[in-house]
Amino acid sequence: MAPAEILSGKIVSGQVRERLKQQVVEMTEKFPGFKPGLAILQVGNRDDSNLYINMKLKAAAEIGISANHIKLPNTATEADVLKCIASLNADPAIHGFIVQLPLDSDKPINTEKITNAVAPEKDVDGLSSINAGKLSRGDLGDCFIPCTPKGCMELIRQTGVQVAGKRAVVIGRSKIVGAPMHDLLLWNNATVTTCHSKTSTLAEEVGKADILVVAAGRAEMVKGEWIKPGAIVIDCGINHVPDSTKPSGKRVVGDVAYSSAKEKASFITPVPGGVGPMTVAMLMQSTVESAQRFLEKFQPGKWTIQYNQLALKVPVPSDIEISKSCVPKPIDQVAKEVGLFPDEVELYGQTKAKVQLSVLKRLQNQPDGKYVVVTGITPTPLGEGKSTTTVGLVQALGAHLHQNVFACVRQPSQGPTFGIKGGAAGGGYCQVVPMEEFNLHLTGDIHAITAANNLVAAAIDARMFHELTQSDQALYNRLVPSVSGVRKFSDIQIRRLQKLGINKTDPMALTKEEVNAFVRLDIDPGTITWQRVLDTNDRFLRKITIGQSVTEKGFSRTAQFDITVSSEIMAVLALADGLDDMRKRFGRMVVASSKKGQPVTADDLGVTGALAVLMKDAVKPNLMQTLEGTPVFVHAGPFANIAHGNSSVLADKIALKLVGKDGFVVTEAGFGADIGMEKFFNIKCRYSGLRPHVVVLVATVRALKMHGGGPAVTAGVPLPKEYTEENLQLVAKGCSNLNKQIQNARMFGVPVVVAVNAFKTDTKAELALVVQHAKEAGAFDAVECTHWAEGGKGALALARAVQRASQAPSNFKFLYDVELPVVDKIRLIAQQVYGARDIELLPEAQEKVALYTKQGFGNLPICMAKTHLSLSHDPEQKGAPTGFVLPIRDIRASVGAGFLYPLVGTMSTMPGLPTRPCFFDIDLDPVSGEVNGLF
Repeated sequence: MAPAEILSGKIVSGQVRERLKQQVVEMTEKFPGFKPGLAILQVGNRDDSNLYINMKLKAAAEIGISANHIKLPNTATEADVLKCIASLNADPAIHGFIVQLPLDSDKPINTEKITNAVAPEKDVDGLSSINAGKLSRGDLGDCFIPCTPKGCMELIRQTGVQVAGKRAVVIGRSKIVGAPMHDLLLWNNATVTTCHSKTSTLAEEVGKADILVVAAGRAEMVKGEWIKPGAIVIDCGINHVPDSTKPSGKRVVGDVAYSSAKEKASFITPVPGGVGPMTVAMLMQSTVESAQRFLEKFQPGKWTIQYNQLALKVPVPSDIEISKSCVPKPIDQVAKEVGLFPDEVELYGQTKAKVQLSVLKRLQNQPDGKYVVVTGITPTPLGEGKSTTTVGLVQALGAHLHQNVFACVRQPSQGPTFGIKGGAAGGGYCQVVPMEEFNLHLTGDIHAITAANNLVAAAIDARMFHELTQSDQALYNRLVPSVSGVRKFSDIQIRRLQKLGINKTDPMALTKEEVNAFVRLDIDPGTITWQRVLDTNDRFLRKITIGQSVTEKGFSRTAQFDITVSSEIMAVLALADGLDDMRKRFGRMVVASSKKGQPVTADDLGVTGALAVLMKDAVKPNLMQTLEGTPVFVHAGPFANIAHGNSSVLADKIALKLVGKDGFVVTEAGFGADIGMEKFFNIKCRYSGLRPHVVVLVATVRALKMHGGGPAVTAGVPLPKEYTEENLQLVAKGCSNLNKQIQNARMFGVPVVVAVNAFKTDTKAELALVVQHAKEAGAFDAVECTHWAEGGKGALALARAVQRASQAPSNFKFLYDVELPVVDKIRLIAQQVYGARDIELLPEAQEKVALYTKQGFGNLPICMAKTHLSLSHDPEQKGAPTGFVLPIRDIRASVGAGFLYPLVGTMSTMPGLPTRPCFFDIDLDPVSGEVNGLF
């Protein structure tokens, strides 16, 4: 018989490594920026462990695996090791994770507990009880196999001999080699016998084996004459025996007497150079397999989502009854369903969470989904259901058409919530839930804005006070104090010096003139535009006097409180595209002018860094869900008059990446299309770089009747009969407003789908008439919607229309070039969007145009602050008025946010409470702690 063919682990492992290297290249090509990650946790500093780890690190680097060696000292406790394991388990960049054994610690550590703490899906050593259990029951495709048995099987496959039907003998029953080798051979359909130190007929059992795997740990225990002729022999042993011919005085041998065994076997592994190299190669293979499973499971845009079934009732219950009848999914489940990693989510209880901005970097190479904005015709004071339609549309697209879809909506202010409007979570069977969480504190973003805004306000008055009461040198000594004999400018002070043209960094080097310029902002109190804010409707704070305490030494001035959501900090939050951008925008916020007419910024006040710290959590979007279980980002809530009235750029960007190229992101613009949509296009899209695919224009028969000449509609008062009885003439006449708003949307080059939000008082003829007019006016499609009563099912026609429209050409363009003069930009909006004949700038507005142009702000976009109840400046003018002159009373600047806002007519940024506020109906159940009442 010819000697056995040598199964070289060096050669086979080399082939495996080359194959893995190619697989990693293909992975990184398909998923740019991705790399399989391996972590090796070592306790102590054993020389043999260091040697093995270096071999693994070298192999990982060769293949393209990102390997991380974590080394704990030998003083590490079991708790230290478990803490480190928990961190690695949660790290999405780690796909394979091994604990190097033995654990070299001075402290008692339960090895079994440690190996079982490794997440089974990362346990590439296959040592956890879960992976061992799956292997023992034959779930080979859903577990990791210990590396040495896996390498042995690869060597057996190299022989070309079929394992199925063969008699196999395994000598050894360790958890690392013998026991899993038995299971692996068994589930590859061999007939397996396991032998061990207590087996009395070992030679006889070995003689029966077609396949022999030896892992006994005893030098040359298996003799050549025991082996069945033609058997495959896999020797896993590594033993040292004395050998005087070797420099070390010893040599390495296996558990099989190699010289005699190779004369009888058909294939045999040498020692060294047989199984050893395969073990490392199989560790690498398992790591790559784990990375492939990870990509399959967390492939961007590949969602596995559980939707909630609605139990529709007739008549439709109150909003809060519906909300409370729904059992929301745990928010961490929602996060997992949409492809967010555990370390990208910060839980705020069971139903809301914040999402880390790092997800944008992870998904930066992924294509965006389709971008849809929901807007409306000019509304009645009751609103026409844009939020309800937004939620209904995403429920239809997600729960019914099984598209990846995200809603991105604004966070409501507690002012309207407790005032006259109530909540903004949608309504009927189209809500963001839990609605009470949505409508109240959520995760505290608005409170953070209140604190940040009022810090700026306090800094303004404090700085004026100190400049009035101190000399230049006293101010300088306090602004740049000596600490341990050393004076040093802070970073923000260096920026102020650079702004002043002073290129010095040594506080002792400034001249008296330079000290004076540095310490004195010289704020003109009459130019202060920054007000204090509060998230409550309180009309008595509209005009106040501050500084009346004797400690303020007679320095008092007239000021006011605004509602928090009108703060420029809210607008900055909504338009920033990251933490750094937000911080820079904060620094650019202009709060007043100096007596020389120079703008004074938050950076000049030295408050920029503090604002960023206060807002560091608020910048992260809030994750919630709809009644039917589709995901929602709730983030930012700027006013739609003095600000742009849209949710955050960051929420939209993250959502567009998460849904994938075939998914949808549906966001809502405040007020009618002439206000919220125009600002969405000209301000939000300009700064974000995002391009919309579809406009959904919400219309109601009720609003169109009002525009057709119907009587006034007042919140809390029953509707006049004109709105509850069929009147096709009123509807037809009011369609002039619908036509104009369709024209406005099409002006930007985006397809328009009209959603006719049906109320129970509408007749089929009225609804059909609106649909007909919308199509004739140039809408891509127009459909009747019943989502308030039916949830997503009632918006299916709308969802399908949006799908079709998203495939149509979108030739998006801005209305104006920002480099145009301020007056020309205002005139373009007034004439093209509102239908005005011209504009008229009152003296104060003319002065501001000159001032802002001189200060370098003339190239900012325009954010018109006008009534939402008419296309004109007069809320009583309904329909589509033309020929009017739009009066511009004043112009103000939100330089940090990045726009100028002309004031059209009069308005207050601090609403008052009505006679019967919404809070009359809100209460708390003292037993259950549940919120009762209306929102």
